[in-house]
Amino acid sequence: MAWYDEAVFYHIYPLGLTGAPKENPYGEPEHRLNTLIPWIDHIKEIGCNAIYIGPLFESVGHGYETTDYKKLDSRLGTNEDLTAFVGECHRQGVKVIFDGVFNHTGRDFFAFQDIKKNRENSRYKDWYRNVNFWGNNQFNDGFSYENWGGYDLLAKLNQQNPEVRDYIGDVIRFWVNEFDVDGIRLDAADVLDFEYMKALRQVANEVKPEFWLMGEVIHGDYNRWVNEGTLHSVTNYHLHKALYSGHNDHNYFEIAHTVKRLYGMGGNRPEGLKLYNFVDNHDVERIYTKLNNKAHFAPVHVLLYTLPGVPSVYYGSEFGIEGRKERHSDDSLRPALSLGDYKDAIEENPYTRLVAALGKVRQNTPALSYGDYQELTLTNRQYAFSRNYQGESVIVTVNNDDKDFTMNLPAGNAAAYVGALSGEKVAVDNGRISVSVKANSGEIWIPASDGQAIKTGGVADIGSRSVGTADFGKPDVTVLAKNVQEKRDMDDAETKAEAVSKATECVGIVPVTAEGNAEKLREIEKAAEKAGKSSVGAPKGIAEEEHAREAVEIVEELVAEAMLESVEEKKAKLESREKLDAVAEQMIDEAMESLTETAGKKPEEDETEEYREAFEKGKIAGLQEAILAIMSKNGAVTDQMRKDVTDNVYHDSLINWIKSFR
Repeated sequence: MAWYDEAVFYHIYPLGLTGAPKENPYGEPEHRLNTLIPWIDHIKEIGCNAIYIGPLFESVGHGYETTDYKKLDSRLGTNEDLTAFVGECHRQGVKVIFDGVFNHTGRDFFAFQDIKKNRENSRYKDWYRNVNFWGNNQFNDGFSYENWGGYDLLAKLNQQNPEVRDYIGDVIRFWVNEFDVDGIRLDAADVLDFEYMKALRQVANEVKPEFWLMGEVIHGDYNRWVNEGTLHSVTNYHLHKALYSGHNDHNYFEIAHTVKRLYGMGGNRPEGLKLYNFVDNHDVERIYTKLNNKAHFAPVHVLLYTLPGVPSVYYGSEFGIEGRKERHSDDSLRPALSLGDYKDAIEENPYTRLVAALGKVRQNTPALSYGDYQELTLTNRQYAFSRNYQGESVIVTVNNDDKDFTMNLPAGNAAAYVGALSGEKVAVDNGRISVSVKANSGEIWIPASDGQAIKTGGVADIGSRSVGTADFGKPDVTVLAKNVQEKRDMDDAETKAEAVSKATECVGIVPVTAEGNAEKLREIEKAAEKAGKSSVGAPKGIAEEEHAREAVEIVEELVAEAMLESVEEKKAKLESREKLDAVAEQMIDEAMESLTETAGKKPEEDETEEYREAFEKGKIAGLQEAILAIMSKNGAVTDQMRKDVTDNVYHDSLINWIKSFR
């Protein structure tokens, strides 16, 4: 049992949280990192015991174009500030891991600067991939090189070069000796050379007991990265997608299937794959923004804290803040926050209160860290499972429906169970318990003997308020709606119409205007009503509890839904969804020139099973080609990039990949 087996992470993007300038002037250090020390108390108060922070080191802009691996970014302070920050975390029992950007460097990195100066005579010319002095790049250096993601600002390191491996190994040793860091999150691990990662694992095994390596991996078979010789864990993007879409679509089968598949990857053992679970981070939209029904914040987080894996909270999301991904900037995902603005959040903010309660439950319930996973019941709208450890069975129930639901479930050998969030106690009858799960809510049922209080350090009551997920259900939905309304200054009807227009433009629909596109507006309105959402009207805007920003989400989800439907579903809904299908096809066709004709073709009623299978395979191939076509517009597509795409044969994953380019 290592510290990370029981970790609950708090993820900090420091340049954003501290309000640092977007560009580094390379001036005198500004000690912004010191402003994060008061956050340590807050992090502990909401039940987190580990921090993932980064990027931290000297860089040009957003932090991932490293200039100096051994110097804290001058916008954040000095190395002494970072040493003090980690030291204070350790004093309070909080572990710390840094962001390790070891796939590429910035152009101001000393080795790259030497190549610019000495060209063919540079001793560092082999530190980067495919340096070609007969080529050129967007900065007109007179030579070309392999970059990351099509961005010449990010020069890809030659990870097979022993000098590069030795240098990065020394960086890790320096971070441990200088700052006493407890682990590293490897940026872009899905494109790192595997032998390179194995070399980093050897260093990790040497520098400090239980030094943790976690990699950023978006797609693929996680077992390739998570094993004894490579990494300890990777980011669980599969579950991230399932958690929000499974609630938006009222489809718990998607979540349960994802969990079962990932658990199977680990040999159906709780210690097999301990993935880094999250509902949002610095690269994706905030979960509060992503959810169509904001009350689903509760069951989403109950699952985050109870499913197999290591849970993580992205700074600010415990307050229920917004964060929508923009086309050319992630600034809205990485805002500056003042802790003073949230000083009473645990008492007054239901989102914070829930996250804090779940953190305490997690820390005081070993079965949630070490227990096996067994599915107990599953419908589109209800889901229950158990985590079993050392004879104790903890039962988790969630409900995404607008009505309460009673579940009758097999239980362990305890006489009674207690709801860790509500404090409700239920008796075991003939080896089963009957529990009522509130609408849009969830509960963690922990064994308790007769007369025994819940063993979670008073989780059921924080301050004077009961901490129940019912705070997010029907009784208080009007309060939450009011909070949403206050957070969105979108009351004006003209502003709302403009937001809808922008939303439709994003997905290739003709922009909505009062004069020329009334028919298109009615089309979107009709589609929204079919999807069970509030209508979108031209003069009156969106219904009271829906807002203009959600119009963007409506259109995006409709398009995604149209693209994700199976052949059989398309047959059944062809007449009512013909226009939406056309929108989906147009979005793919226009964005990706090489999408195959098969991907856009609709099956005939009398087609054979073999044809349908071929059709599905054609869609996968078409989506893969579409992704490669977009990549090629950003720069050269390497063999590794091509392999990463062709290895991904999951339809919904490919669709999400395509959407990420917008």
